[in-house]
Amino acid sequence: MSGQVRTAVIGLGRLGYWHAENLATKVKGAQLVKVVDPLEGRAEQVARELGVPGWSKDPREVFEDVNIDAVVLVTPTSTHAEMITQAATHGKQIFVEKPITQTVEEADEVIQVLHKHNVFCQVGFMRRFDPAYAEAKRRIVAGDIGKPLYFKGVSRDGNCPPAEFIKHSGGLFLDVAIHDYDIARFLMGTEVESVTATGNVLLHTFMNDYHDVDQAVTTLTFASGAAGDIETMRIAPYGYDIRGEVIGTEGSIQIGSLRHHDVLLLTTNASTHDIIPDFPTKFKDAYLLEMIHFIDAVQKRERPACTETDGKIALEIAAAATESFQTAKTVKLDKKVSI
Repeated sequence: MSGQVRTAVIGLGRLGYWHAENLATKVKGAQLVKVVDPLEGRAEQVARELGVPGWSKDPREVFEDVNIDAVVLVTPTSTHAEMITQAATHGKQIFVEKPITQTVEEADEVIQVLHKHNVFCQVGFMRRFDPAYAEAKRRIVAGDIGKPLYFKGVSRDGNCPPAEFIKHSGGLFLDVAIHDYDIARFLMGTEVESVTATGNVLLHTFMNDYHDVDQAVTTLTFASGAAGDIETMRIAPYGYDIRGEVIGTEGSIQIGSLRHHDVLLLTTNASTHDIIPDFPTKFKDAYLLEMIHFIDAVQKRERPACTETDGKIALEIAAAATESFQTAKTVKLDKKVSI
């Protein structure tokens, strides 16, 4: 495809707005031509702020517009299957925020539609594009730590969403831990064979009403014989703490830091540094880089590095972890695809 990729963003909450802003002002090759949100006045407001020529409350105006090449879907998970189906049916290339759909069955259905209409769907696992995680992947592939043996993931957040969000989130394993499930198989270069998950409500008691937890641990076994564990929580009082580690036969590579800025304050009594407060601060670069990758893939007519298949596999792991938590049993995954 030559020239600008005419793009629309559907869903203008916090993350949708960031994607729209990046597309409108920072992504070479992108032309943001329309923004959509069902909230009265929201799309018009964003269009005015970002200088976007078109806005609407109705996604159909995007899907039916033959001049729009690609869509970015940042809508509730429950709408993803229908949105992807409509976009694919009308020949749009698609970026969708994780998870790809609400259930594995829905993922199978939309993948069939995507293949039928010869379009792709990049799923928003932005950690793959974070410079630190990308460098770790490069070093692992180069053999710098030998054969990967163990993965350690930490996702601690103290910014707990309200009850209305938790009600529709799909649970901690689907909403939060799924990022670690994806990055684990990405870094380890092998598929997850089984999961054992436990969880508790330690602080936010309203989560009991939605059969959710605010702290969980998932133990992984991989097809290569490697193992791993992932810690996930919404109770960290000190900041946004995302880290990873891969231990190999020849060494270990550690990813991530709590430091917001590379500044250390030393006094006679103590030393201090500021801490990353939230996910927008942590992954600002990653959100931009994943959108640059998406537009580049559309222009080159190439499949992106993180596809609908990756989205389905991460969803399968999250579903297995949820089942393991609910049944107190280890759940094996029936893998039909591999990295």
